[in-house]
Formats: sequence, C-alpha cells, structure tokens
Amino acid sequence: MNELPQQLVNGLLLGSMYGLVAIGYTMVYGIVQLINFAHGEIFMTGAFGALSVYLWVLPNGTTMWIALPLMLIGAMLVASLVAVGAERFAYRPLRGAPRLAPLITAIGLSLALQQAVWAWYPEAKSARTFPQIEGGPFHIGDVTIQTGDVFLLSAAPISMAVLAYFVMKTRTGRGMQATAQDPDTAKLMGVNTDRIIVVAFALGAAFAAIGGVAYGLKYGQIDYRMGFILGLKAFTAAVLGGIGNIYGAMIGGVLLGIAETLATAYIADIPGMDQFGSQSWADVWAFVLLILVLLFRPQGLLGERVADRA
Repeated sequence: MNELPQQLVNGLLLGSMYGLVAIGYTMVYGIVQLINFAHGEIFMTGAFGALSVYLWVLPNGTTMWIALPLMLIGAMLVASLVAVGAERFAYRPLRGAPRLAPLITAIGLSLALQQAVWAWYPEAKSARTFPQIEGGPFHIGDVTIQTGDVFLLSAAPISMAVLAYFVMKTRTGRGMQATAQDPDTAKLMGVNTDRIIVVAFALGAAFAAIGGVAYGLKYGQIDYRMGFILGLKAFTAAVLGGIGNIYGAMIGGVLLGIAETLATAYIADIPGMDQFGSQSWADVWAFVLLILVLLFRPQGLLGERVADRA
C-alpha cells in the first residue's frame, strides 16, 4: 500500500495519454457516427512527425527546451494533414454508404499508414529512440515523476481547457455542437457541415499528436506499431466515458489508465491470481473493463441513452 500514491500517479499519466487519443475517436463519432479505427495510427504518425522535425529540421545539438515546441508543431501538422486527407479521400466518399464500408476502410487505412511509416523510416523496423528532456526526476513525497511525465501532466489539462473554450465559445465550436445534434438541420441553418467535419478530424488528430509526443517522452522510443493497441485502448476509454462525449473521453481515459495500472500492480497479490498480475496482462484487463461497461452500461459513464437522445 506504500506504493499506492505512485501507482495512482502512474495510472493518471497513462490515462491522460489514452484520453488525448480518445478525444479524436469521440469527436468524429459524435459528428459523423464513424469509429475511425485508423486514429491510433494518426497518433503514431504524430510521434514520427515530431521525430522528423528533431532529426531533419533542427540543427544538431538543439536543446529539447527549444526543440520541443517545434516538435509539437510538426507532430500536430503531420497528424492533422493525415487525418484531413483520410477524411477527404477515404471517408467522405463513403458517407452515405452502409456503416460496414467505412469501418472496413478505417481498418485498411490503419494498416496502410503502418506500412507507409515503415517504408518512410527503414529504421522503424525496430523501435526508434525518441529525444528526451534534460533534468529530473522530481520527487514529491513518495511519488517520483520523470521529466517527460511533467509534459504529459501539463499537456492534458491544457488541451482540455483549450478544447472546452473552442467548443463552447467559438462559432466553429457551436457549429460542431449543432452538427453533432442534427446535421441536416444544421445544414439548413447555414452551417457548413463538411468544414465542421474536417475541423473535427484535424482537431482530434492534433490532440492525438500531443499524445504521441508524450508517449515518446515517457517511454523513450517509438515504432510504427505503437498506435494499434493504444488506439484500441483509447477507443475503450471513449466507450467507457460515453462515445460521443468529449469530456467523457478524458474521464474514461483516466479511469482506464488507473484501473490498468492498479490491476497490474496488485492483482498478483490476490491468492491464486499471481500469474495474472504481470505487465503482459495489462491489455487483457483493459479489455475486460470494456466488456463489463458494454454489458452493464453500454452508453458509458457520461453518455446518453439512445431513447433520451431521440
């Protein structure tokens, strides 16, 4: 139990990363009812975009305190361009098609993006080292926080605050709310729904890119397969919080991260469960939580019942 504060912080960090990626899932679903299973790979392309800026744009020896803002811009730019391109050329032509068609397209796009990064980065066959912020770690009582984790602890609440302001206070944000509620009526009222959908894809990709940079800073390496499992967990977080609910996505991500961390740390202490407490079982417990949510509260923690929305 002396490790509980540290495990809670670890879960908060992991959950914040899930939440940043889950926002993109839930924004797109809330507006066009599409589960973009390629979103995990957009998270991955953001991380490689940041690494490309560091390796190919910045002079050798640039300190990370100067490089990090430029890496973030590069990551968000690359991820947003990929997401907008996917919306324009892969999803928009299928907007009126049966739901199975864009779902299969998303899975195919996911595999295509993995192979594209693999081909663009021949070294990506193995994990690539990600530059780290100098300094740290920091100790607060019994809790240790690495320097890269400080970025994540700062980026997640700032991102949510920016998103809340954008959605509630800007004209485009109100257009997103109107499109999510009733796209046909929003179009009749003069809302350019195509533009709103593009903004939703780009904004979700930008948050995923921030998560991709945070992943590299936290773990010290990235690879072209990193987005698949993390994307599925982010989808789990979006379902847990209530698919289509932006704030629920972040709450679901945090809850999922804490649950996964605590299960990995403590379930081995339960008699007869020692073989289920290793790190290799972390993914299993995340999806067990998804199954339980779908069984007992399929609308998620902050989601609406279909009848209520109707």
